[in-house]
Amino acid sequence: MSEPLIPRPAATVMTVRDSPSGFEVLMLRRNLQSDFVGGAYVFPGGGVDAADAGPGVSELTLGVDDERASQRLGLEGGGLAYYVACLRELFEEAGLLLARHANGLPVRLEEPDTVARFAAHRRAVNDGSVRFLDVIAEENLRLDLDALEYVAHWVTPVGPPRRYDTRFFVALAPDAQTAAHDAHETVADAWIRPTDALARAASGELEMIFPTIRNLEAIQHLPSAAAVMVHARSLVGIARIEPRIVERDGSIAILMPGDDGFTD
Repeated sequence: MSEPLIPRPAATVMTVRDSPSGFEVLMLRRNLQSDFVGGAYVFPGGGVDAADAGPGVSELTLGVDDERASQRLGLEGGGLAYYVACLRELFEEAGLLLARHANGLPVRLEEPDTVARFAAHRRAVNDGSVRFLDVIAEENLRLDLDALEYVAHWVTPVGPPRRYDTRFFVALAPDAQTAAHDAHETVADAWIRPTDALARAASGELEMIFPTIRNLEAIQHLPSAAAVMVHARSLVGIARIEPRIVERDGSIAILMPGDDGFTD
């Protein structure tokens, strides 16, 4: 038997905002042709790249340093890369940028020339002609890592052709910015209340994978986007969750740690 695939480090972010009917979370639909969960509604995110931990990264960030990031994630080192990857993926897939100018003011993407300039940056980052951190340096910005709060740790079970060791974060949606899918990796975007997303997933209208559902369930009872952030900051001892895929009576079942038969 071949050895199980080693999960690739990854980061994803539940971006939340308030609405008159309750807080909403940003969800993107993955391209139907994608090798990983094609057609599913997910949060912006993806694999951690080598450049996310390259030389000079700390000079382009504000707030959390590698020591604090690693401590929060339960790592000996390298935690900063997960935070950077999270903000990079949010920009690549959704066009949102959690960053600040040299004077400390948050980035706003509302003036036509600024919108056009950062749209060009995004295209260049997505086609690989420019590095995300080079854009941050060129614009004299600093990534706002304090905008992220760590909430969950999920590992793809043994079996699928791709496996990820994913850290989940939450963040407030930045003011004066508009989210939009990239029309490549993602083909639709939606701001949706967690309760509505879960109901539509249960009815089969929206396809979602297990970790997405569980993370929505964990915050659906909260009253506001600010409450989501408070909840995230209160979490301690976040457990690593790696489900198991098993066959029972001719059908496939997903077992969680603690479920009957999980350790068999």
